[in-house]
Amino acid sequence: SPQVQPFLPQWLAEPKRVQKRIKDNLCPIRDVPGIHPRLLKKLQINGIESFFPVQAEVIPAILQQGRNGYLMGRGGYRPKDICVSAPTGSGKTLSFVIPIVQVLLDRVVCHVRALVVLPTKELAQQVSKVFNIYTDGTGLKVVSITGQKSFAKEQEMLVQKKVTGYCSLADIVVATPGRLTDHINQTPGFSLTQLRFLIIDEADRMIDDMHQNCLNQIIKAAFQVENYSGSNMLFQRTKPGPITAASSCSPQIPLQKLLFSATLTQDPEKLQQLDLFQPRLFTSVYSEKNRDGTETEQDTNNKYTLPEELSQCYVPCDLNSKPLLLLYFMLKMKFTRVLCFTNSREASHRLFLLVQAFGGVTVAEFSSRLAPNERQRTMKEFEQGKIQLLISTDATARGIDVKGVNYVINYDAPQFIRTYIHRVGRTARAGEAGVAFSLVLRIQERRFLRMLRDAGIQDIKKHPVKGNSLKPLVQQYEGALCKLEKMVK
Repeated sequence: SPQVQPFLPQWLAEPKRVQKRIKDNLCPIRDVPGIHPRLLKKLQINGIESFFPVQAEVIPAILQQGRNGYLMGRGGYRPKDICVSAPTGSGKTLSFVIPIVQVLLDRVVCHVRALVVLPTKELAQQVSKVFNIYTDGTGLKVVSITGQKSFAKEQEMLVQKKVTGYCSLADIVVATPGRLTDHINQTPGFSLTQLRFLIIDEADRMIDDMHQNCLNQIIKAAFQVENYSGSNMLFQRTKPGPITAASSCSPQIPLQKLLFSATLTQDPEKLQQLDLFQPRLFTSVYSEKNRDGTETEQDTNNKYTLPEELSQCYVPCDLNSKPLLLLYFMLKMKFTRVLCFTNSREASHRLFLLVQAFGGVTVAEFSSRLAPNERQRTMKEFEQGKIQLLISTDATARGIDVKGVNYVINYDAPQFIRTYIHRVGRTARAGEAGVAFSLVLRIQERRFLRMLRDAGIQDIKKHPVKGNSLKPLVQQYEGALCKLEKMVK
């Protein structure tokens, strides 16, 4: 029987398409309408002369809906929620940082008006760094709550107790889910009732079951009635609904949701849970037009876009030759700046020790075993080229913007297509070239290739490495194994 197509709501079926090719479609920052001169100056100081296609589309869309500031009075329309699906490294962070800072520039009283939720500490740090650059000198305060500091310290950064009650010390909060939920429940005076922007970055992961509870709590906190001061009753929020005489007479702070991801789910049911209001989807995930203007067969499976300049190869191998292949790439093929992924923390650690024992490669591991400051140091040394091989798990590397990764090696073949997309997307960022190698066991080969084919990824080449090439490494490798055995004992 013919397959039943899931019913796609119109906004998913007819998205706003964003150019995929970054370098051919840069847009000078002055050509994007409505950006505050102060922010244009900041962008230039930071060496940004042009926006990437995603930024050029999304920034004006958010700004336009915040034209009357963050408050909306009578007859004001409620801003539509926005979803952005664009590949890794296409500039999603600035797409929300610039418009949010601008909309909040003329705020008088400090309240939490923008909340950005990210799945990992590293990502949260990265995003708050960008916010700090653009709020510098504006009087807007950015607070990051990720569990890097003690809970009490974070509370002190968020709220201050005065005789008249609590007051907020943050305009923009960047948070990881666990810590945020704790503050919603345990920090007196931490209020989201004035929240204007909720940004969910890496949205697909945040919609997953474990964070769904966090999102529900945010929404509940945002629509809570504040009972301690009568004056706030003026700004009582109503959940979005048809505009009635009653709802249009009191000014309301609308809550606008902005979702960003490289692999935004196309599953309407999942997105339904987010209770989006007249959403608009911006996506660079679509089929290209041919030279003659016709469209390539629109394959519903082409859900994911990979960076334009990425070359992909896979190496069929067996279990014993995997470590040898990695050493061969590093020592004989002289690969530099390699980010290598394994499927578990233990595997990462073991491989790290093994390469170290073998010698000749500057190697580091990047895992949740390490303290955050160690991770940052490792990152820096990798970016400076002092470390040639960084071995990591997915948890640590998701969304991280590592400068100058030349190669991604999937030491363990990823089990899910999303994992593959996110891993290989650590290289070939911002229009640069990069190569991804996947070491695939012969028993995994069919499933691996089918997984890519189903996602519409066809341009992966088979790259066999002959056993003879590995022979010269065997003796030293066996020595390294013995060393390891002794260490483990």
